[in-house]
Amino acid sequence: MKKRVLIVDDEKAIVDILEFNLQRDGYDTLKAYDGPEGLRMAREENPDLVLLDVMLPGMDGFEVCRTLRAEGSDVPIVMITAREEETDKVFGLENGADDYVTKPFSMRELLARVKANMRRTLAPAPEAAEGGSELRMRDLILDEDRRIVVKNGREIDLTQREYELVRFLARNPGKVISRQELMSEVWQYAYYGDLRAVDVAVRRLREKLEDNPAEPCYVRTKRGVGYYFQEPSKE
Repeated sequence: MKKRVLIVDDEKAIVDILEFNLQRDGYDTLKAYDGPEGLRMAREENPDLVLLDVMLPGMDGFEVCRTLRAEGSDVPIVMITAREEETDKVFGLENGADDYVTKPFSMRELLARVKANMRRTLAPAPEAAEGGSELRMRDLILDEDRRIVVKNGREIDLTQREYELVRFLARNPGKVISRQELMSEVWQYAYYGDLRAVDVAVRRLREKLEDNPAEPCYVRTKRGVGYYFQEPSKE
């Protein structure tokens, strides 16, 4: 069955170009031209990925993304924005977007990002079947069969990307991993995307995982190098 991409953009010319290239690349497409309709279709049509413009009539892309995440949707969302401001890009990631591209964009790059974000939803990573089904780290349990993380007996509400991030770090305890490597291994990009996506994902993960995100004890930073996973002391 073909994967379906929902395109939400109020510029018909852009929708037509995206639809043509996505269909040529083997995807089925859905389309909406405003925020409320895009939100409705994301809820009802269960697409495999959403290409979501920021500037939309009725409800902007940030609000659509935030609403879907608040409702528990884990659909990959790639924001499309004409804005260059740093705050807009980070704001989209902090509201749950998986990635973004800036207009005018290269169609080759956009299709590569669609493919990368789609790939992570197709099947569990092979290590989950080969290794043990659980990783236990003091008050954390990473259940690889169910793809969840439990802390003190309660499941933590993680997005799929956040789960994959903590899983990759936890499987390499103590090893400092650069943002470039995390982008390659967790985001599965064959090229290096915007590394701010890694920093935002780590910050969001800490807010859910750590008792005190300002002083993390699990996901630690090696300044100027990258991130590493450290199990808290048992003392």
